[in-house]
Formats: sequence, structure tokens, C-alpha cells
Amino acid sequence: MKGVLVRFGVVAVGVALVVSGWLLTGQEGMTRQAPDSAFSFDIPAWLPPPAVPDDNPMSTAKVLLGRHLFYDGRLSRDGTMACSSCHEQSAGFTDGRPKAVGIDANVTHRNAMGLANVGYMPVLTWANPHMTSLEFQALVPLFGENPVEMGSAGREAEIFARLAEDPVYKTLFAAAFPERTGEKGPEISLFTITRALGAFQRTLISADSPYDRFKHGGEVDALSASAKRGEDLFFSHRFECYHCHQGFNFSDSLKTARSAFAETAFHNTGLYNVDGRGAYPAHSKGLAEFSGRSADEGAFRTPSLRNVAVTAPYFHDGSADSLDDVLSHYGAAGRTLEDGPHKGVGAHNPHKSALVVGFELTDEERADLKAFLESLTDETFLTNPRFADPWPSGHPARVDRRPALP
Repeated sequence: MKGVLVRFGVVAVGVALVVSGWLLTGQEGMTRQAPDSAFSFDIPAWLPPPAVPDDNPMSTAKVLLGRHLFYDGRLSRDGTMACSSCHEQSAGFTDGRPKAVGIDANVTHRNAMGLANVGYMPVLTWANPHMTSLEFQALVPLFGENPVEMGSAGREAEIFARLAEDPVYKTLFAAAFPERTGEKGPEISLFTITRALGAFQRTLISADSPYDRFKHGGEVDALSASAKRGEDLFFSHRFECYHCHQGFNFSDSLKTARSAFAETAFHNTGLYNVDGRGAYPAHSKGLAEFSGRSADEGAFRTPSLRNVAVTAPYFHDGSADSLDDVLSHYGAAGRTLEDGPHKGVGAHNPHKSALVVGFELTDEERADLKAFLESLTDETFLTNPRFADPWPSGHPARVDRRPALP
């Protein structure tokens, strides 16, 4: 293997808020919260819970706050963009674009990654092996400048002031962080904002697809005959899909609350070979950007295949429009670009993973593989109201339009 293996609703001040059985009473300068030590992820028995950092224990109130922040455009410089702008629930928390678009129509360098089961991912971006914390990663879209996403660099005080003006947040922050609430009210800071966002994202768990019901729930009719044939193909040595897309999260990158170690794999899949010696385009160097090793050029972290049928376009740069394009790419053992600045034969990339060997695919096999991949779509996850925008239409937090394309 090339690369490396690295081990709810809006509330009002003064009104009692009932969240999952806990009564939270918000008052100026004082909040009482029942202990939430019994917090439990809403997941089936066969699924281990995601790992939770010791300095950010889960609580229902913290998740509720994080959900509001996730959909709040006031975290961006001009109020036009929220986290949800690039991570839409109906699209598996992706955005349907080849590359994410920030404020001022700024096109970024990467395809927006889906957030289904993101709490199980030990590395949170396409290529940075050091980005291991949801809390820390939240700072990148907020304040990053290369590329600019939400454009809030140097504007932390403005963000805190905007949120503090909203009476909803006085209750939510106080309930989520009672230990940081005093006579002057709750603490609204990067510490509390990023921890709430991390807590909410850890609840974005997808485990109710037809395949889950077939594999773990014993529903023999949950899959079509075509999807069952596709499953056999997916897990065969002929196609080798399962080597990189394995386990319950269909990725060879995984960390759970029950695992002593986290595994993260990066692979070069032969997308490019610009100079005939393995070069990838600028901003697409992959793991090599951080390791400094030429052998790591073009190596990117394996994404989960959960909800893959609704998360097109694919690959780190969004260069595959459809599942058919992806299957054709792997069938050819890499991509050949005959024209343009990035032309080259990716199949001959010397750094390409040894697992990408190519295969012949009949029309029936293609249909079966696609049927299996489509069986990983979790409609419950895509429509779960607990993950949806909690802000009412017309509220200053609400972002009703996506960032414009240039």
C-alpha cells in the first residue's frame, strides 16, 4: 500500500426548556443543569459508540447548542454562510459541488466531505494526518485563509457579540456549560463554541440503511437480489473494493470508544500523473504536503461509503460526477486525461496503491454494484429532525441560500 498508516427547537429566555427529560431553567447569570452522565448515543446494539475526548464529555444540552451553531450564519464574516452551507443533511452532509464554495464565491481546494459517522473518523480532512479533533477542525472553516471559507479570521469578538445578543443563546450556552456560567452570564468563546459543534457532529450517526437492516437486523428482504449480488462482488478479491472500504463505516480509517488504537489509511488511486513520475496538480499533493515524502503524493484518506449514492461528485477534487464514473475509474486502474494542464495516465502513476489493479465489468455487474452502493443510503439519517435546521425562517441565524458560484 502506498502512503502511510497512521496509528430541536428555539427557546426563549425565562422559559423552561425540556430536553430529553432534563429540565433546564435559564435565568440571568445563573443556570442549573441536571447531570447528564447517562448520555447515550441513539445507536443500535451492534454499533460501538464513537470515541469522545475526555475534555468534552457529551451532554444533551451541549448537542442542542451545537446543532444551533452548526446552522447559524452569524458564525461567518457576513452572515451568509453556516457550517450547513457545505454540509446539507439531505445530501449526506455534503454540498453536491465538485469543490466547496466559501463566502464571496471563493472556490476551495477540496470536495466537501460527508459528515455521516464523522465521530468515528480518526482524521478529519482529506490529507492532513494531524487533524484529529472535531473541536480543533471547526476552527479551519471559521478562520482559515487559504482557502477562505467562512471568512471570520480576526473577527472572534464580533462573533461572540452577535451570539450574546440573541436571548436563545443565553439559555443554550448556560445549559450546555453551567460550569462556565456566572453572574455576567454564560461564556461564549471559541472553547464553548467548538466543543458544542464537536458534540453535535458526534451524534451524526448513520446506521439504518437497507444494508444495515439486512446485515445486522436480520431483514432478509431489505436488499434486492441485485444488491445482494453486488455485495458479493464488492467483497470479492476480483474487485478489491472492501480492502479500503471495510467494516461498519466502509472505510479503513476508524476510531471507536472501544478501540485502543485508531487506524488511518491514505491511498493514491491513480487520479493523476501529470509529469509521468507521479505528480499531482497543485493543491492536490495529498499526504505528501505534510509528510514531505514523494511516495505520499496523491495519497488521500479513504472516505466512508455510507450514503454514497447521494454524495456526488466524488474524489477529493470532485472530479467524478457519478458512481458510474467511479466504477469506470477503478475498472481502468486509474484515469487517463488526454487534454488540459493535468493530462497524464494515472494508471501508470508509480505511487498508485497496489490495490488499484483494474477489472472488467459487465453491464449486469455494474448494475449490481450500483444497487449495493445505493443500499447504503440511510433515509432515516437524511431526514432525521434531530439533525435538521432548528432556526425558524426569518431569524438572523437562518441561512436559506447556498454560497454563490463565481
